[in-house]
Amino acid sequence: MDEAIPTKRTRFEWATAALAGLGRALYALAIAGLGIETVVCARDVAHSLGPQYEVIPVLPWLPAIPWVAYGFGIIWVACGAGLLFRRTLRLSAVTLGGLLFVCALVLDVPKNAANLGSISLRTTAFEPLALASLAWLLPGRDATANLLAGLSRYVLGVSLIVFGVDHFLALAFIATLIPGWIPWHVSWVAFFGVIFIAGGLSIGLNFLQRWGAAGTGLMFGIWVVTLHLPRVLGLDGIPGAPRNPNEWSSLLIALGLWGGLWAIVGDQARGPATS
Repeated sequence: MDEAIPTKRTRFEWATAALAGLGRALYALAIAGLGIETVVCARDVAHSLGPQYEVIPVLPWLPAIPWVAYGFGIIWVACGAGLLFRRTLRLSAVTLGGLLFVCALVLDVPKNAANLGSISLRTTAFEPLALASLAWLLPGRDATANLLAGLSRYVLGVSLIVFGVDHFLALAFIATLIPGWIPWHVSWVAFFGVIFIAGGLSIGLNFLQRWGAAGTGLMFGIWVVTLHLPRVLGLDGIPGAPRNPNEWSSLLIALGLWGGLWAIVGDQARGPATS
């Protein structure tokens, strides 16, 4: 029995490290994908209307100016690549998190504050905040200042709780988005709302964080495979979905939240057993 405990612990640490590595790769892929999509959409807008026009970009987190979208898209692609290497991980994570956080505070939070009842505006405000928080947590506790790590956990936790509450506020509408082959639509939406809130409380309160992050990340992974990916591949029969930038954005954001949540599991596993 004395020898079995260290072996089990080693296997658990190996499993969480593998999960975290996969999560970081998925998060980096999502960020690079958002950058490529931003550049492509900005190019199409510039070619069709001219760079002097201001149009709403596919991602509402960005200023409505094509050349600015070019710049942000290129930076996101570079950050996504930098997240894959230990030497550039911290710089890429801090840069990415800072850009997302500032854009959300400047462009999206004021819109939501002016219309607090809008679920869509609230979602577009908290999505970049959640992705920014995950970026700052990605390098691990040894490479992230305590104040920044604490702020990131709190903002991420609040974001997940908001997503969960909104699931209950828009129960009927969200149920219509679930593929027809899955039964009990309303029940699943309510269940996912509970998972959101539980995961947010776990991360925000710094209690059983690795389990909250792993479970919530798994939920996003299920959505990517069963909901978002079939839509962008045209398997759900929705007209124009494969060419709709909003569908691709939804896929990449869900992929980023899935990967980011799994990426922080490995760091939490090195803490106390209750963290």
